Amino acid sequence: MNTKSQPQGKTLMVWEPEEHSFWQNEGSAIAQRNLWISIPALLLAFAIWQVWSVTAGRLNDVGFHFTPSQLFWLTGLAGLSGGTLRIFYSFMVPIFGGRAWTTMVTLSLLIPAIGIGYAVQNPSTPYYVFAILALLAGLGGGNFASSMSNISFFFPRAQKGNALALNAGLGNLGVSVVQFVVPWVITVGVLGALAGDPQTVVKTGKNIWLQNAAFFWVPFIVVCGLLAWIGMNNIAKAKASFSDQAVIFKRKHNWLMCWLYMGTFGSFIGYAAGFPLLTKIQFPEVDFSQYVFLGALIGALSRVFTGWIADKVGGARVTLVVFAAMIVCVLGVIYFIGAHSFSGFFVCFMLLFFCTGVGNASTFQMIPNIMRQELIRLMPDAAPDVRQRQTEKESAAITGFTSAIAAYGFFLIPALYAALDDKRDALWVFLGFYVTCFIITWVYYFRKGSVLHDVERYGRFWNPGQKN
Repeated sequence: MNTKSQPQGKTLMVWEPEEHSFWQNEGSAIAQRNLWISIPALLLAFAIWQVWSVTAGRLNDVGFHFTPSQLFWLTGLAGLSGGTLRIFYSFMVPIFGGRAWTTMVTLSLLIPAIGIGYAVQNPSTPYYVFAILALLAGLGGGNFASSMSNISFFFPRAQKGNALALNAGLGNLGVSVVQFVVPWVITVGVLGALAGDPQTVVKTGKNIWLQNAAFFWVPFIVVCGLLAWIGMNNIAKAKASFSDQAVIFKRKHNWLMCWLYMGTFGSFIGYAAGFPLLTKIQFPEVDFSQYVFLGALIGALSRVFTGWIADKVGGARVTLVVFAAMIVCVLGVIYFIGAHSFSGFFVCFMLLFFCTGVGNASTFQMIPNIMRQELIRLMPDAAPDVRQRQTEKESAAITGFTSAIAAYGFFLIPALYAALDDKRDALWVFLGFYVTCFIITWVYYFRKGSVLHDVERYGRFWNPGQKN
């Protein structure tokens, strides 16, 4: 079949990525363009979402008087709103189109960026204002769900795992970028008089520009918003109402993958949010402020560079190994906190970040294979193209929704740190959760007779009438 179309506008009326000639002739170039515009927009979203992870710890340095619990809550509130917004954002791309939605949500990041920049300049700013701004920072967290849903429509099944790993992994770099850039930009007046006057650090008398932690991102947000409007596309056949997508709430595997992705991405984003302040509290004698970005960097890059492994050997197999490794890493973190060994604590945490990145890629690789298998079972008499379109829509919705639920890790991990005096108690909770993730992966996706057993071992999808 020749699916070469006439030149298409911003809305792609013909989109057949599984058809080889279409993909080679025009599909690949369009998909790649949308992907590489999506990535920097998502990176900025993560930067704004995580800005409190490095800004909160500096508020008291410039004259504020907040308790450690209040500072943890600022970080956690951004996670709470980000996760909640993701639930709604998960379904927006098929309703509004990827181009319009990406443009709008990228430009919405200007609200928290400008608001935070002004608020931190006045030590009399009340805590409730910061709490509202922390909730608004969640606008950045919501973007991930719609971004992943959007990109999943552009690529053929064989390349979805790697494309989603690139979008998510390089987007996740926003966490490490903000944790690397902010400690530098607040020490110099990089924005000149536009950013306002410096503040004085109470203990040292040095000047810093804490507002630059937020203002620095404003011009980049504007540029990426314009790029999204000019260069991205909508896909006509990806259109769907909320009711069309709401069928995923009846799918058992939607909820199981929410649980597993909470274990991987929820851990990544929650640990990234809490790691700077946790390190400062547990090891106050160590000046680690210039290196707190390393954990998020390792987690993001491991997602980028290991997505192909799940495509090659199977997402369930990789995910199973990841959760086993995370259990061991958390045990190491607990031990070294007790032994007050910063080097051991740091190494185990970096390994933990690495595992979360690998698991982020492998769990997302599982979703389209699971749903293809499930819809063969649920729609045995449907035409292949009809079933394929339904698989794509449900997979995209599940990808977005699982990311929404997992984003609550950003809230839950700092919240547990805030609630428990001994931070090791929180880590024991996380360890128990990883045990449940390991069991679910084994029972539902890895063992013989599970959904992905034949797919991952033999590349064979179940078909009606086949004896298992």
